[in-house]
Amino acid sequence: MAFSSGDSGGMMADINVTPFVDVMLVLLIIFMVTAPLMTTGLDVDLPRADAPGMEMPEEQLILTINVDGAYFINDNQFTWEELEIKIPAIAENNPDQDLFLRADGAIPYAKVAQLMALCTQAGIARMGMITQPGGPEED
Repeated sequence: MAFSSGDSGGMMADINVTPFVDVMLVLLIIFMVTAPLMTTGLDVDLPRADAPGMEMPEEQLILTINVDGAYFINDNQFTWEELEIKIPAIAENNPDQDLFLRADGAIPYAKVAQLMALCTQAGIARMGMITQPGGPEED
């Protein structure tokens, strides 16, 4: 608050709104820039290239979906309901556990996304995808 220098000798009741206006203008600009990005998707044409192989430690958790839609953790087969229990238990017992996902190419993307969401919700922070070496096959 500021004091007036007039004859009344009382306090001045004005509020300085300049910092408030500055903050609001910055927020307005941020929202104007980010709002279009939230409502529309980006068309992305991902590059096609051969990637060098990565070295994997000996004991890794490999989650597989075969062409029939069966789920496997390493070599053991599980149903979806069993995975909903097993994966959170694995994440709880091994918080630093890496998971590698191996999905057949004929599996719909929605099933792979559901499996990735289950792993993320369970607390597995780092996931990798296992692919075949080489570029995409030409039709």
